Amino acid sequence: MAGRLIEGSAIIGQSGGPTAVINQSLVGVIEGLRGLKPIKRILGMRHGVTGLMKGMANVDLGGVSHETLEKIAKTPSSALGSSRDKPNEADCTKILDACRANDVRYFFYIGGNDSSDTCRIVHEMGVKTGYELRCFHVPKTVDNDLMMNDHTPGFGSAARYVAMAFMADDCDNRSLPGIKINVIMGRNAGFLTAASALARHGEGDGPHLIYLPEVPFDVDRFVAEVEEKFRATGRCQIAVSEGIKDKTGKDIGASLIAGAQTDAHGNAQLSGSGALGDMLANLIKTRIKTPSGKAPRVRADTLGYLQRCWPEPSHVDAAEARQVGTKAASEAAQGATDGSVAIVRLSNHPYKIEKRLVKLGDVAAKTRVMPAEFINGTHDVTRAFIEYCRPLVGELPHFARL
Repeated sequence: MAGRLIEGSAIIGQSGGPTAVINQSLVGVIEGLRGLKPIKRILGMRHGVTGLMKGMANVDLGGVSHETLEKIAKTPSSALGSSRDKPNEADCTKILDACRANDVRYFFYIGGNDSSDTCRIVHEMGVKTGYELRCFHVPKTVDNDLMMNDHTPGFGSAARYVAMAFMADDCDNRSLPGIKINVIMGRNAGFLTAASALARHGEGDGPHLIYLPEVPFDVDRFVAEVEEKFRATGRCQIAVSEGIKDKTGKDIGASLIAGAQTDAHGNAQLSGSGALGDMLANLIKTRIKTPSGKAPRVRADTLGYLQRCWPEPSHVDAAEARQVGTKAASEAAQGATDGSVAIVRLSNHPYKIEKRLVKLGDVAAKTRVMPAEFINGTHDVTRAFIEYCRPLVGELPHFARL
């Protein structure tokens, strides 16, 4: 809903897991706000709403030089620091008090679905208490799981990392054949795990098996599929989502981590543990034998946090991350009172998108998963997914073989 412009300060925060391009969005918001007469100051929250509630000093972003901002934009991770706190009503009172103290009337929050919910809660509390605070969510998440979005800034760069990691790992696996398991981020959405399929450039290239959280994981079927591939080719490279679930919907990885830490949203911290990879490797060693009666060579890696902030992002991802920040500022300048910026794909050939402002409630605290047309059976992805994902990661290298 659009309304009149009001005078006051703007404040920007970054939330959730960092990415390789989240600072592009930060700079996009700053650039979009500079020169707007109603905006008296541009502030940055240290560690998101956590820092705001605790009274941490805000960063004055208005005086940062263009040269420095461009360097910040190309720096991975959250320049302002991040937060995983989800504010309740009492917290929102502290947030609004901090906004009043700094004459903040424009609130920008860069993050994923939980962050969009934080933005919604803060905005609704402002309306409830009569404090006019215009709130805008700027999308970010490597999980690619925001509703109303074709894809999210951060995903393309993480997908590029995953694809290249699998390309290199497949070369290793060819040199010393065996069974190799790589566990990938994504929690309830399989997009990032599915991106491993971009590593395939020729016949026999891995990953040979891809396991997504959208497909119930069956242990016996998994062993049979690995054994079939291993018997046929002498090796098998496997991509496994950290969020795979059994037929009852129970998270397999979370159940293996004794005393697993959880964040304010109740999410178990999966990527900091190698438990899932170790379990699957031990399962294979126990159930599959070579002709000599010995267990095959099995290795497991958890790609973990390296996926998020690798400092060689997708150029498309970096550009779009900047654009969604600028779009949020532009909507504020045109009098919008709240909303979430969404990326909508218009075409694949040529690749073309547009940015739209959608309702916070359509994004907040909701999770988008891989659609059925992207999933091929129990352990692969379709051509439609490859066509969807390829434009987001940029050009990938091609390796030669003897």
